[in-house]
Amino acid sequence: MTVSSPRASFLRRFTGAVVSALAVSLIALAAVSLLFFGGNPATLAQLVDFFLGSCLIVFVVLTVFALIGIYRHWYLRLVGGVIAGVVGAIVGSALTLVTGGSSLSGAAFGQLFSTLSGPNLPFLLATIVGTVTAGSAIWHHLVGRQADASPRRTAIVRPPAQSLADGQLTHIERVPVDVERANTQWDEYVALLSNAGWDIVEVPIATGQPDSVFVEDTMVIFGDVAIIGSPGAESREGEIVEAERTVTELGLTVRHIETPGTLDGGDVLKVGRTVFVGRGGRTNAEGIRQLRSLVTPLGYTVVAVPVTKALHLKSAVTALPDGTVIGYPPLVDDPSVFGRYLAVPEAEGVAVVVLADDTVLMSSAAPQSAALIADLGYRVLTVDISEFEKLEGCVTCLSVRVR
Repeated sequence: MTVSSPRASFLRRFTGAVVSALAVSLIALAAVSLLFFGGNPATLAQLVDFFLGSCLIVFVVLTVFALIGIYRHWYLRLVGGVIAGVVGAIVGSALTLVTGGSSLSGAAFGQLFSTLSGPNLPFLLATIVGTVTAGSAIWHHLVGRQADASPRRTAIVRPPAQSLADGQLTHIERVPVDVERANTQWDEYVALLSNAGWDIVEVPIATGQPDSVFVEDTMVIFGDVAIIGSPGAESREGEIVEAERTVTELGLTVRHIETPGTLDGGDVLKVGRTVFVGRGGRTNAEGIRQLRSLVTPLGYTVVAVPVTKALHLKSAVTALPDGTVIGYPPLVDDPSVFGRYLAVPEAEGVAVVVLADDTVLMSSAAPQSAALIADLGYRVLTVDISEFEKLEGCVTCLSVRVR
């Protein structure tokens, strides 16, 4: 697994900024040239001379705007295109006047602004349209949409339902669940996330949905795109509505896995730009196919992984911040598919929540695994989630991180 360096990431963004800005500048120049050309080569040369300065200004402005994130949202693209077009038209026209020997008096400035409703209007409109369409498309093709993810740290959680003890079980025997203790453990888990610097967003409690506390299964986040899953267990279909409403209110773009496809978020493990997806009891081949079609354009590669010994893929393996996949051997079907792999000594030790580049959250039921991870140079925070582990849950299941 190759992890992109900060230098490589900046170079990719810079290249995307330059190429997208150049494309918009050329589109604007081509638009006004075609509009005013009139079939006269001499006129074409004059048009190029007049608008060349404006195009250079647009190029510089849009390059800077791309690097600071105008392609993150459609309305930022629109505003960026307007500003670039206006500044390009005014400053470019001013440069043309100055190089032609004219002085910039107050009256001259008034005339420059009046051109926005005259000869510079087509240039302005072409810049705006080019920024919103071609500039955005080129940026996202070269850089990937995940590069524009908002710089935030939000943890989505969902309080346990009173019927928690009735949650489904697949690979372990049922034992009594203390719901009151589970509520206390959930509060401690959420407090730990908050103390680690994450903003907490709660999905409303789902009465009558015992597994709803495992909110990770309802969605997978890719930058500013939230893919809403299709539950592999029919009893969990009611969990989707409020979960989707929550990510919509966060401003994320929502996509869906549609039936007959099924996909639980607990079966999706992201390691850099590789997405491992567990093919098991809760996620089927059609769900994986749909996920692949949704995330490939975002710059990710989907790798299907067999899961036969655990409820979800992330019940068997997760990943450290450096991309090393960790797993408990009796639960992992084929560790060779992950490349860099490290075995942990406890089943509860397979799950880590990455809180920062140097910090992970683990279950307190896996002290040997926690010590192993700490010995690799990570700060390890632990929390007691024993009541949720009775229901095949783990630390990853209880939250979805948006960053």
